[in-house]
Amino acid sequence: MKIGLVGAGRIAQTYAEALQRSATACLHAVADVRREAANAIGESFRCRAFDSHLALAREGGVEAVVVCTPPATHPEICADLAKQGLHVLCEKPFSIRREQARTMIGAARKAGVLITMASKFRFVPEVAHARSLVASGVVGEVLLFENAFTAKVDMSRRWNSDRRISGGGVLIDNGTHSVDIARYFLGPLSEVSVVEAPGVHGLRVEETVLVHVRNQRGVLGSIDLSWSLNKEQDTYISVYGLEGTLKIGWKQSCYRRATDKSWEVFGSGYDKARAFGNQIDNFARAIRGEEELLVTPEDALASVTVIETAYRAMRHGKWTAIPGEKKGDR
Repeated sequence: MKIGLVGAGRIAQTYAEALQRSATACLHAVADVRREAANAIGESFRCRAFDSHLALAREGGVEAVVVCTPPATHPEICADLAKQGLHVLCEKPFSIRREQARTMIGAARKAGVLITMASKFRFVPEVAHARSLVASGVVGEVLLFENAFTAKVDMSRRWNSDRRISGGGVLIDNGTHSVDIARYFLGPLSEVSVVEAPGVHGLRVEETVLVHVRNQRGVLGSIDLSWSLNKEQDTYISVYGLEGTLKIGWKQSCYRRATDKSWEVFGSGYDKARAFGNQIDNFARAIRGEEELLVTPEDALASVTVIETAYRAMRHGKWTAIPGEKKGDR
């Protein structure tokens, strides 16, 4: 399948490399308003280069597009591509506001094309295996879900910390992954609470936040997000159940039931390239009708809704109800 890239920044480079290794899709064209950036990827990966997403859509000869531009540009670009009959994989965050997400999804449905949000951790084999273990009851009834994405990183010169472009700071940037993973394990989320810690880099957006969510059965989720500190944890997801504990780690994952003497290890750790490759494969196969999208448009909309509500909760300093999801939705 011939795939195009819109945006030629850091994340686009990762997609280009994943497409180079893919057995289901290939990089056929790239576009960026910075023509020199598009040309650089075009030369490196031997594909056509354009200076706009519309030019790529009209002349690129592609069936689908991966959108790797900053969030503020997603609604217009994704709607334009859908109107041109192209399937769209949009990088996270899908959009800054819920109504924008609805517009993007509506444009795709009207055009009869697929649209999905990039969520790389859904495509980590150990995450999928862990979810099946939890669903099988290996740790019993889930009591608590924990996730941490923390790293000390200078974001002062990156668009991610420009609210006009990104929509906020670490909450929308890293938190988009977190709430999607939380929904993956816990199902629809009903309310959210957010506490912001003082920043250390002088950014005009939040650098460190502690997020709590509850699902519709009242199960609590705790999420740590930071650009200011590194908690140096071996695991990034923990699930605590009535009968045991499961941990998903950067180098290996494991679980232990209350009656076990030792941990049962599974997987070999997080592999970013593999996750991106699996994501592309699912996208291409879904377009061909060979399998369903793992991340549905409804998942994308829910992710935007939870983050939008989380900012409202952070401003108000109290638990805030999350609109839009019904029990059993996925």
